[in-house]
Amino acid sequence: MVVAIKVSGEERGRWAVLHVAGELDLVTSTTLRRRVHDEVAEGRHHLVLDLSGVRFCDSSGVGVLIAARRLLRSCGGRLRLVLPAGGGQDAHVNKVFGALGVRRLFDVYGTLDEATTEEEPSQVSA
Repeated sequence: MVVAIKVSGEERGRWAVLHVAGELDLVTSTTLRRRVHDEVAEGRHHLVLDLSGVRFCDSSGVGVLIAARRLLRSCGGRLRLVLPAGGGQDAHVNKVFGALGVRRLFDVYGTLDEATTEEEPSQVSA
């Protein structure tokens, strides 16, 4: 079985950044879930998920993002998403967020630089 997701990490100031590329679905979402849990277990509670490389996301993928938000909030942390507003391959994720009505749950930024430098969230979290 070929897993069609790649998750790589880096640190930017107080933010741990996970770059996610590929497909975020029922099969691959466990990879992202595990990485988020690993980051939290290592004491990193301010996390940015860079989704600009995600070309497909289903409800399982969105479920992992919601669970990550809940986990980070439970330990006093923050979750930010990088989701460019352009019409490229990332447009699919924006459409899924819109269809499910979950975009308002997340602090969403257009670029990684914005997500790791702005102090206050760009949107109010529910």
